[in-house]
Amino acid sequence: MNNLQDTWVYLSASPLFHLTMTLVAFQVANYGFEKAGRNPLLNPVLGAVILLVGMLLITDTDYDTYFEGAQFVHFLLGPATVALAIPLYRQWHQVRQSALAITVSLLAGSLTAILTAVVTAWIMGGSLPVLASLAPKSVTAPVAMAIAEKLGGLPSLTAVLVIVTGIFGAMFGPIILNLVGVRDWRARGLAMGTASHGIGTARALQVNETAGAFSGLAMGLNALATALLLPIIWGVLLVLQSVPAQP
Repeated sequence: MNNLQDTWVYLSASPLFHLTMTLVAFQVANYGFEKAGRNPLLNPVLGAVILLVGMLLITDTDYDTYFEGAQFVHFLLGPATVALAIPLYRQWHQVRQSALAITVSLLAGSLTAILTAVVTAWIMGGSLPVLASLAPKSVTAPVAMAIAEKLGGLPSLTAVLVIVTGIFGAMFGPIILNLVGVRDWRARGLAMGTASHGIGTARALQVNETAGAFSGLAMGLNALATALLLPIIWGVLLVLQSVPAQP
């Protein structure tokens, strides 16, 4: 019994333990996802998060300790994002043919993502830091956190909102697109990438390479569009906030 306890203490203190735990959690969640016929409601990212949170609570492990071991997965986010250029290159002829449609849909999607979040939270009485944290929720996490910090938001809250947005988009995006009759893989990819960044792009790549390529393009361009548009929208919001209400 003591040997088992000593082994557990050693493993839990090893950085490789948390890396292995992360990979195992995702594989288990992905196994359930595949067994369910890739049902979008059983998103493997969500499943892995639930398993990892449960494990951290059971073992009383704080996040900093966990991240020390799992940071290699975080490091791989960069190469994985760059690798999205491969399906994009393969579909480049379609991208050139759809340049105008991409521009219009990207601007419309970026503005919609920002305004719906900010206006809804504003109407519900959200504070300015909360609004600033919520505004870039549809942008990939590193960019969203940097934007939120510049606007006076809470980067940690933004990170959570970005992950929730991505998981929600990956789970319900295909269902919503089916309901509204969007069948073109290019349009579906643009919608997924604009609304739910990397997690939505991963889901799009699982379904169709064209959708994945357009989703990766939309994810990158939406980050740029949000970085340019959001400060302008935020400035207008601050002006409106400073205008006294009419009696």
